[in-house]
Amino acid sequence: MPAATEWTFDGANAPIVARAWPAPDESSFIAVLVHGYGEHIGRYEHVAASLATIGGVVYGLDHLGHGKSGGERVLIENFDGVVEDVHAVVAASRNAHPGLPVVLIGHSMGGMIGARYAQVHGDVLDAVVLSGAAIGSFDLVSMLLSLDELPDIPLDPSILSRDATVGEAYAADPLVWHGPFKRQTLQGFADTIAAIGAAGSLGHLPLMWIHGEDDQLVPIEGTRHGMAALRGDTFRERTYPGGRHEVFNETNKDEVLADVNAFIVDTLNL
Repeated sequence: MPAATEWTFDGANAPIVARAWPAPDESSFIAVLVHGYGEHIGRYEHVAASLATIGGVVYGLDHLGHGKSGGERVLIENFDGVVEDVHAVVAASRNAHPGLPVVLIGHSMGGMIGARYAQVHGDVLDAVVLSGAAIGSFDLVSMLLSLDELPDIPLDPSILSRDATVGEAYAADPLVWHGPFKRQTLQGFADTIAAIGAAGSLGHLPLMWIHGEDDQLVPIEGTRHGMAALRGDTFRERTYPGGRHEVFNETNKDEVLADVNAFIVDTLNL
């Protein structure tokens, strides 16, 4: 796949670096990727390539404090600004490709951001895919917030995937945050998860939920509670036995990507 192009815009709280992958010859929809905590959009090249095979024009961004974007590393006190940064990228994609339907795909923290985005700006979306989404009952956040002092323990890369090379690449990636959580960000998580639960269903907006059944970072049952409140009229669920947190990077990633593509094709009548 040809190299993506990048640009920088003034985000809600800092300069934000966004990315656009080359449009396929037969473009039929826009996909906007929303990455997870501590990582960056450059880890989604293979996801963009898969979406391109069914006509997807793919966009994404590095969130505030992540990857190549500005801001103190992984410090997000209020996710409302991050939602608006995503909205700026969605707007740019729609301006560049008017008339194409838009699918938002969010993973982990990006699933939380994507869920909130769909509640606030669902009128510009045609479908949503949430992977390992940090919504519902996310016990890690409440547990860490209850501590007087946060442990200085980085994420264990082995919980990401059964493919050991994924964890090795993650650990060696200089654009990935390898330090501890920050209390303000954890409170931002808690506030946003509460806001999603209070706002409720996406109504007519089609939603797909994918999750690894052995996800130790965002356990599946906690997210299931959140999905029960979020889901609307059209809902598709795919969970993967033995799958860990990053299902797009799992040993069965081809199956996962094919499931997402099938949902998009079916939902958009491609």
